[in-house]
Amino acid sequence: MTLRALIVDDEEPARRLLAERLAAAADIEVVGECRNGFEAVQAIQRLVPDVVFLDVQMPKLDGFEVLELLDEPPAVVFTTAYDEYALRAFEVHAVDYLLKPFGEQRLGEALARLRERLARGERPAPPPLARTARAGAPLERVLVRDGERIHVLAPERIDYVEARGDGVVLKVGDRRLRKATPLGELAAELDPRRFLRVHRSYLLNLERLAGLELYAKDSRVALLKDGSRIPVSRAGYARLRELL
Repeated sequence: MTLRALIVDDEEPARRLLAERLAAAADIEVVGECRNGFEAVQAIQRLVPDVVFLDVQMPKLDGFEVLELLDEPPAVVFTTAYDEYALRAFEVHAVDYLLKPFGEQRLGEALARLRERLARGERPAPPPLARTARAGAPLERVLVRDGERIHVLAPERIDYVEARGDGVVLKVGDRRLRKATPLGELAAELDPRRFLRVHRSYLLNLERLAGLELYAKDSRVALLKDGSRIPVSRAGYARLRELL
């Protein structure tokens, strides 16, 4: 079986060298090359490769952010000059982690692992949120793919987040953007001084809060500055009182 490969690297010499080495493998076909993360997301959607050879540090989107934006990521072999991302690479079920400069033998080992994994029918699970800040710090930006468009949002632009099925809907001004991330996971990564879980299905940007109304016994509604209204549970109201 011929495996379709996509190369993603912001350095043209690195892309060319890897393409030449992959061309020597009889069962690998390089179907495309990308210079940055935005191109990579679009190319993966369009070309549906079996494997992506993915650099980590790139302009605009890094390698982990590329994976976060994919509904069904392909097999991934990371190629990078930095060893500090190795643990994260295997947390997102990477096939291998190649440190530049790597030789033909090391690439051959990665290809052998790739063939074994695909032969077993293994596919990587959707990765967790890509961290764009130091460990333990809140997310500095939230990524959303809307068709072929990619939104890179500063968290303070989000009015509230609503749980919807297996993911969430982010209200940003007059737009509502769907993201395939559970509400609890997103809530754990956003700044708790700004975002508060006011209901099991809602996460509120406290800067948007204009007031509260009693809706029923032990139940309230949050009024936002733009006129939006979202439910507040009894537990959410208790958390609001503690924080405000």
